Order: sequence, then structure tokens, then C-alpha cells
Amino acid sequence: MPEIDTTRTIGAWELPDELRLLEDTVRRFMRKEVAPLEAEMPHDAYTLPPDRLTALQSKARSLGLWCVQSPAEYGGGGLNLLGQSIVAEESAKCRMGAYIPACGAFGFDPPSVIFNGTREQIERYAVPAIANGDKAFFAISEPSGGSDPGRAIQTRAERRGDHYVLNGTKLWITAASESKWGIVFARTGPSKGRDGVTAFIVETDRPGIGITKVPVIRSYAPYEVTFTDYELPAENRLGDEGKGFSLVGDLLVHSRVPYAAGTIGVAAAALELAIDWARQRHTFGRPLADQQAVQWMIADSEVELRAARLLVYQAAWRADLGHDIKVEASVAKLYATETAGRVVDRCIQILGGMGVAQEMPLERWYREMRIKRIGEGPSEVQRLVIARTLLAGRG
Repeated sequence: MPEIDTTRTIGAWELPDELRLLEDTVRRFMRKEVAPLEAEMPHDAYTLPPDRLTALQSKARSLGLWCVQSPAEYGGGGLNLLGQSIVAEESAKCRMGAYIPACGAFGFDPPSVIFNGTREQIERYAVPAIANGDKAFFAISEPSGGSDPGRAIQTRAERRGDHYVLNGTKLWITAASESKWGIVFARTGPSKGRDGVTAFIVETDRPGIGITKVPVIRSYAPYEVTFTDYELPAENRLGDEGKGFSLVGDLLVHSRVPYAAGTIGVAAAALELAIDWARQRHTFGRPLADQQAVQWMIADSEVELRAARLLVYQAAWRADLGHDIKVEASVAKLYATETAGRVVDRCIQILGGMGVAQEMPLERWYREMRIKRIGEGPSEVQRLVIARTLLAGRG
């Protein structure tokens, strides 16, 4: 990918030429290569036949749309956060954009915390995953609570000589059944807070691990991952014992930004569909587009999407300049996900009965957008982060 200078992007709120080119490349790839395949697939499908998937990945790789979040030195795209957000928004306009391994909205890059490991760990796990487009999972959340992971973690890792033994359960883990390895956070010390939590690289083909699908309202399900006397060598510890959360750094904050961008892409695609429908549909002898109620729903949706997009851009831009974006990321994630839900809901209302028919993608998008208000920290947690920071005088 070309080197992108983000210092030029905020003055007039215009993307630099490099990002415009990236945006156009993703848009053309999704419309030309991905959308036609979607038209042949069942309404809720999220996987492609292996031969078609391989061909699609090959084209994505040739365009530089490959593991865009991973460092270029290891074979990734090396995009900064603003670039990742552009890719996320455009690729999410196609449902498969979120599910093509190693490319698209969320790409399934190796968890970025792996790049804080040793060179040997990176070479053994991250590099092959990037080269082959393999998935890897990231496991913090547990049944006892996901919004406060530092205190909620009950999975334990006990040191026994040259290895550790893991016992516990992780919940809501994306891609666990399709992954060869993952990063798991477990408690190794007596502290009930973030101190005493250690990160480990676990392999899914070892005995002692169980992976169970957890059905949810969309077709792509997360998993419960259970460890029962699961043994792993001490060299699979990632970083120092008891310092797992120090490795995460800004990851949990930064990940909210492209996540938010993806929801904007879905909502924008829904609005485009609703506008086309309103132009063509007639009710009571008049085009639906002439109805003031419909016009206002379209206008409100466009205004809110523009505001959400600017909040995402601002958060990403500040992160790329090295600023702390704890508040900006929460603002962007909160507003974008809630806006996307409102916009898709309005678009269903405009289409009426067809809005909830499986002939159209809106009802599927509606289910997906409902989940987005929970993933990467629910709306209530984002409000808590914003309010606490402002009330402490640090806003």
C-alpha cells in the first residue's frame, strides 16, 4: 500500500488522494468481484465455496487489500487507523466484506497483540497466518462479564515446571472454530484486577480445549471456548507473567474505530437502497419520494451518517498522530452504531413489507446492526467512558 500522510486530512476535512484511491479501489473490488457472488448465495450465507474464496482472496491480495491491519514487514497491508476505517466502511457495504479471510471490513488479521511477542512467536504464528489468510481468535470475554474484562477474568493459568495448565471458559469468541491458534488472557496471580492477568498463545489442535457455537440473531455465530487442564509450553506465554493487559495497550480502544466505520458502510448501503425504492415506488397515485414523511427519514439519515463518518475520521486521524483517543473512540463507536441502527430501521419502514422480506438485505442488516451496539463495548460502557473522563476534567 502507498505511504499515507494523515497530517493533511483534517484541515478542510478532506481525505488525501492516497485514501481516495484506496476508497475507490475497495469500492470497485466489492462491486465488481464480491457483489455478483452474493447475488448467487442464500440470504444468510456468509461463506463461499473454497474455489471461489481462493480466487477472491487472490484478487484482493493483488490489490493490496490483504491483512490491512498487520505490519507491512510481515506481509500485511500496514494501513494506519484512518486507512483501516476507509476499508471497513466500503467493504461492509457487501455482506461478504466482513467475512473474507484476510481482506475486507474486519479482515481477520492475526490479533495485533501477537506483534508484541518475541520474533520467534511472530514468525511461528503471525507470519504464516498472514501468508495463508488463516484466522486466529482473540479471547478476553468470559461468561462472568465482558465489559470489564480486567475484573471479570476467572480463567486461570497455573505454572507447572516448563508448562502452564489452563482451566476456564471464554465466551463470544469470533472465529474460534476456524482458527489454528488464538490469544487467550488468563489469571496467573492473586489480584482481582488487571494486574495478574497473562496472555498466552493457544493452539486449537491440543487436547483439553472445547469449542461450541453460540447461536445468535445473525447467521455468523461466535463461540464458547472451554479449557480443561489444557497444557501449553511456557514459551507460548506472550510477554511477562501478570502483564497481559500491558500488551494490549491501545488495541481495545483503537479497534472500536474501524468497527464503527463498518456500521456506517452498512447503513449507507441501506439508505441508497431505500432512496432507489422511494423513487420507483408509487402509493396513492404519487411517487413514494414525494411523501414528506419519507423525505424526512431520508434527510435525517443522511445528516446522521455524515456526522458519524466525521466522528470516525476524527478519532482515526488523532490516533494516527499519536494522541490518546479513549474518548474519541467511544464517541465514534457509540454514535455510529446507534445511528446505523436508526438508519436501517428507517429504511425498513420506507420499504414497508418488502423491508422485512428475505428478498432484500435490510432485515439481515437490521439484525447485524443490533449486535453492533453490543460488540466492542456496549453503548452504555461507551457513555460511561465519556462521562467519567469529562467529569474528571480530562476531556
